[in-house]
Parts: sequence; structure tokens; C-alpha cells
Amino acid sequence: MEKLASVLLVDDDSTNNFLNELLIKRLGVTDHLQVAESGAEALNLLKETKPTDGPALILLDVSMPGMNGIEFLENYVQLPAAQRHATVVIMLTTTMDASDLSRLNDLPIAGLVSKPLTQEKLATILQLHFRRTLPEQ
Repeated sequence: MEKLASVLLVDDDSTNNFLNELLIKRLGVTDHLQVAESGAEALNLLKETKPTDGPALILLDVSMPGMNGIEFLENYVQLPAAQRHATVVIMLTTTMDASDLSRLNDLPIAGLVSKPLTQEKLATILQLHFRRTLPEQ
């Protein structure tokens, strides 16, 4: 499988980040993995990154203290188009209420995936959005 240029994990839960990092590394999805523990930290990372070096995939938690995933996306759309054009954003969630779901309709997400992230869910994301297939494990 051709690896993604970069992946950005955004989740305030260090255990989720650790497990997702292990999964992504074990499956060889990318050689460049960044982790942010808040929406604000992720936004700052993106602002400091050259548009050509931005992540191909952002896995974004919905519920985080401070700037949550939806607030991150509301700020993300304000970034220059060159910094956003090649990025697929997938929201990771355990539950969502109806008001959060309705807010997502106007935001640039490619999908919503329930936690925990698994090999099967990651394989589906890669197939649907990047036309990539994970090697047999």
C-alpha cells in the first residue's frame, strides 16, 4: 500500500492516542504521524505547517475540553484553502447528540466513525477516501 503523506490525530485522551498511534504504525499507514491533544493545539500545528506538508488525514475527536472537534472545524474552515484542500477529516466519537450532528452538516468532514478506531474501520477509511488497501496482516 502506498502510504499517506501524513496523519494528524486529535484527541484529548492520551490512551486513545497511544492505541491509535500503535494501530496506524502497525498497519504502515504513514511514516509521518502527528498528535494533538486539543483542537487549539491541532489548529496551531496546521497553521505552522506548509500547505504542501499538511496531513492527508485528520482523525478528530468530537468531545474535547476547550476547543472541541466541532469548534476546531469551525476554525479550520477559516484556514487558507491551500492548507485544507488535500485533507480528509474523519470525526471520531462515542456518542453525539442531535444538535452536534446538525452542526456537522455545514462542516468539511468526510465521515463519522464510532470509537474505538479498529483495523477494519481504518481499512474502510483508506479504501473510501484514498483508494488504498491495507496489506494482509
